[in-house]
Amino acid sequence: MTSDLAVVAVTYSPGAALTGFLDSLAAASAEPVQVVLADNGSTDGAPELAAERPNVRLLRTGSNVGYGRAANLGVAETGTEFVVVCNPDVIWAPGALDELRKVAERWPRAGAIGPLIRAEDGTVYPSARELPSLVRGIGHAALGSVWPGNPWTRAYRREQSPIERTAGWLSGSCLLLRRAAFDSVGGFDPAYFMYFEDVDLGERLADAGWLNVYAPSAEIVHTGSHATAHNKQAMFREHHRSAYRYLAGRYPGRYWAPLRLAIRAGLLARSRLAPPVIDWVDRRRGRNR
Repeated sequence: MTSDLAVVAVTYSPGAALTGFLDSLAAASAEPVQVVLADNGSTDGAPELAAERPNVRLLRTGSNVGYGRAANLGVAETGTEFVVVCNPDVIWAPGALDELRKVAERWPRAGAIGPLIRAEDGTVYPSARELPSLVRGIGHAALGSVWPGNPWTRAYRREQSPIERTAGWLSGSCLLLRRAAFDSVGGFDPAYFMYFEDVDLGERLADAGWLNVYAPSAEIVHTGSHATAHNKQAMFREHHRSAYRYLAGRYPGRYWAPLRLAIRAGLLARSRLAPPVIDWVDRRRGRNR
């Protein structure tokens, strides 16, 4: 089933999470799977230790080149019809990889297929969403942290009973990619260092006539952002820089310059104000549990 499939994991000092990832991957498919670790300058020795396994190859990118660029380099090292690009802090459910491949057979125009993603507490992460629009984006950005059930966030996240369906974009933490589709759009846009490269890819795949398909019959657990946990504030700013790049690219030219300026100002304000608000909300929820 998976002889035409390889896995690329982008690593940056992943620690013990990489061992859990590789151990669970062994049960995710009935056949051995070749793994490429596209490493962005790890210093913890975890990728080197993992590369001692017979099915794991270490690819050094040379520095921290970002998620999308590293993924592109890793994919280029594979020669398979399908490739999974994922974070190394993923735990695979038994048979999940084979299930993703079966979904690809059911959807021959699927360029990207994403599994159901659970957090460590078992809750389902809304990983198959609509493409951001200006109205949905403003409503979600302004209210998502303090009123998670607001209509703009619900519309953007498409929170509903999990069914196999198309989506605007799929979380880049774990994606099965049809190589023909991925190559046809030039892979991930390396201009995105981190965040929104998956949103951009989903849009470009759709524009090229491919589908983004959500496959809840395949499950993974995303254990957390190990590579970013040490500097959440910097990553929060990076998220907003990527959000601006994405939105500004949809409104080019002099005519839209005032709108781009307003988007930039709004995102800058949110990047400064939202972290303390989110911390306050988290503390309140903790007291009320």
